[in-house]
Amino acid sequence: MTSPTTLLRVDYRDRDAPPSRRRLRVLAGVASLVIAVIALYSLSGFVTRTGYVPPDLASTSTEIAPGPKATQPVIDMTAKPVAAAFPFDTIDVVVGRNDTLDRIFRRLDLNLTDLASIRLLPGIREGIDLLKPGDQITVTHSNGDLQGLTRQINLTQTLSVQRQTEGFQAEIIENPVESSVVAKRGRITSSLFEAAAAAGISDQTALALANIFGWDIDFVLDIREGDEFTVIYEQVWQDGTLVGDGPIVAAQFVNDGRTFRAVRYQLPNGSFDYFAPDGRSMHKAFLRAPVDFSRISSRFNSRRQHPILNTIRAHKGVDYAAPTGTPVRAAGDGRVQTRGRSGGYGNVIVLEHGGGVTTLYGHLSRFAKGIGQGSRVRQGQVIAYVGMTGLATGPHLHYEYRINGAHRNPQTVKLPDATPIAADLRADFLMRTAPDLAQLDQLASGPLLATR
Repeated sequence: MTSPTTLLRVDYRDRDAPPSRRRLRVLAGVASLVIAVIALYSLSGFVTRTGYVPPDLASTSTEIAPGPKATQPVIDMTAKPVAAAFPFDTIDVVVGRNDTLDRIFRRLDLNLTDLASIRLLPGIREGIDLLKPGDQITVTHSNGDLQGLTRQINLTQTLSVQRQTEGFQAEIIENPVESSVVAKRGRITSSLFEAAAAAGISDQTALALANIFGWDIDFVLDIREGDEFTVIYEQVWQDGTLVGDGPIVAAQFVNDGRTFRAVRYQLPNGSFDYFAPDGRSMHKAFLRAPVDFSRISSRFNSRRQHPILNTIRAHKGVDYAAPTGTPVRAAGDGRVQTRGRSGGYGNVIVLEHGGGVTTLYGHLSRFAKGIGQGSRVRQGQVIAYVGMTGLATGPHLHYEYRINGAHRNPQTVKLPDATPIAADLRADFLMRTAPDLAQLDQLASGPLLATR
């Protein structure tokens, strides 16, 4: 290739040529130089932008000296698009109190039209609209446009919504679980929960145990050191991981020398309930205690000295010390006879249950919503909350049980039984529950903390 200096060289052997000819020769050399510079600049720029090397250069050398640093990234325009060029954002959302899917979409600045579209998909409206605090939802979007949404509906089902070419599609993904049966025993030294934990039993199952025997045993007042329990229950596993406890199959509780036993039985309508071995329902007409586990502060006592009036005054009920705001539950089905303020009782509710039985709940901080005089209530329904209104030295519930106006000790009064199992189901009940009760007998007579 001719160098630039060669192009500008003047052949002084032609110095005798006419001036016009010499000027023409110089101009031709300058023009050739300009063309060469433009060609070199274009070639170097092309190599920098595309990484392409002309064949003649590539064939004459195995190395190319690096040129000036490029100011733009090298992009292969022939390559297929990659995900990084069209980013998707994935967000895990934990549902808060009063959250709805509409609020979540607005908070995340997601396309509300997409939400309306997935709501129209058949069979999933309930799965996306019935949210509870603590539920988890995963959304994938691109600049606010929804690409996918997943939400675990329950332990065994997950809802998946994905954007397809023709629109959104939804499916329910099954998450299979397995269950195994375990049996454990424990002895109480201080509390049911501590004894259950020592036996390797979760709080969930301990509470279920108390609920089964809650019509016969007041777990606030009646628990004694040395009481024993045996429980056969299911554990639920998923992909080799324990995810929680299932229902109790059979259980026995020995309280202060009294033995109570219960077994689970499926009724013809598909529901389950617990019965004593002879078919009597564990679900009686009244609960022993109208509050969940709490500390007892004052028992039934006809000669108690009143802590404020400092006089001997009969205490015709039971006081359950508990933090202000603790839910108070109806001991049985009934109707609100009295609701309001009543002297030393402070805020009080009296329930009428029929058969001459009434129950009283005093020193309440407030009443539950919808509970007024004449209201119908169900056993276990929250009717009010613990407080310290009236003559009270601290927050507690004062509870009374009356028969035809006469006070009875709520801890010891004989409570009416619930309806026993139907006669036409008795033979089936005895046959189906016999194996579970036999295993319960064997375990109850064995060593503590036995498992299988």
